[in-house]
Amino acid sequence: MRAPTKHYRQSGFTLYELLITLLVIGVVLAIGVPNLSDFTRNSRVTGTANDLHGSIMLGRSEAARSKENITICASADPTGAQACDGAAFDEGWIVFVDLNGDLQRGGVGENVLKSFPPVHDLVDILPTNGATYFSFAPTGLGRGDVGGQPALSVAYICDDRGNRTEEGGLSAARALVVTPIGRSTVIRDTVQIDALASDAC
Repeated sequence: MRAPTKHYRQSGFTLYELLITLLVIGVVLAIGVPNLSDFTRNSRVTGTANDLHGSIMLGRSEAARSKENITICASADPTGAQACDGAAFDEGWIVFVDLNGDLQRGGVGENVLKSFPPVHDLVDILPTNGATYFSFAPTGLGRGDVGGQPALSVAYICDDRGNRTEEGGLSAARALVVTPIGRSTVIRDTVQIDALASDAC
């Protein structure tokens, strides 16, 4: 008598299952990769705007706490003797104790409270008046234009997309607005940014 044939179950993918899996992966990548790219760019712009906004808030609170002048200035060389000369905010900036109020760091006790590195190559910080600083008096209020140099009032933070409306109705750019007394806010609305200066970004 013949022994019964043993049947073994084979595991694995059929060609059909493999093709369906590859199709699903392709669709997910086609949708996800562009969104990931926009997410990365939005993160860069938002991070830069938040850092600059945080610097203004730090300067204001520290001036009121320490009863000293506090200045935020563009600086490519935070530890240099002329740390605030000839730089743009794109190159980095510092928040420092400005004891004599001359917008320069370097005297005894004029310590750097916080420094920020250059921003990403694809991000621009564009002050409307070419300003490179904002300074707070010991009262915690802004000092206005010091020595005839314009203080920061509006800065645009953007990349190659400019002031373009993205998904969700908000702009790809940001505008940091600083009032003369030192209150600051970040604007993300396309129309509001355009109203401040249509050709900024």
